[in-house]
Amino acid sequence: MLFAPDTEIALRSVVNLINTAANGDEQLATTQDLDRFLAAEQFAGSRTRDAAELAGVHRLRGELADLWLADESAAVDTLNRLLREAQALPQLVKHDQWDWHLHAATQEAPLADRMSTEAAMALVDVIRSKEMDRMLVCAAEDCDAVVLDLSRNRSKRYCDTGNCANRAHVAAYRARKAAT
Repeated sequence: MLFAPDTEIALRSVVNLINTAANGDEQLATTQDLDRFLAAEQFAGSRTRDAAELAGVHRLRGELADLWLADESAAVDTLNRLLREAQALPQLVKHDQWDWHLHAATQEAPLADRMSTEAAMALVDVIRSKEMDRMLVCAAEDCDAVVLDLSRNRSKRYCDTGNCANRAHVAAYRARKAAT
């Protein structure tokens, strides 16, 4: 295990959130889309289910996408700002099916604040562990989705949003066949 389980879950949620806009495909166009996303990510807490909440999540997604590509210093500046703006106060909590884990925002805080705090806390662990090189962009030429490489040998290159790895492997195979 590279990170604590709750950190890995939060990091995967960050990847999934960023990738809701990968390759120009908007997957969070409506509040119902956001409902489905949050249910899939098992994200709890209060909701307003309005356009402002959706806009806040879109803003956060853009900030996290920029942070994913940032250098360490810029990433730290962004994370510290996100934590300050959400007035983060880390606490151990246990709820639903989850064992003890960190929350740094109350369940009543606005959704975008809770999401940004959870993302920031997880990304803080990535930076502290000097593991930002695990934050990648899909190696497929026609894909801009992000990738989190948690593999032991650091071999993950392709996203989970489509068939990027399959397409790359088939293209390489065909190129090898054509060369013979």
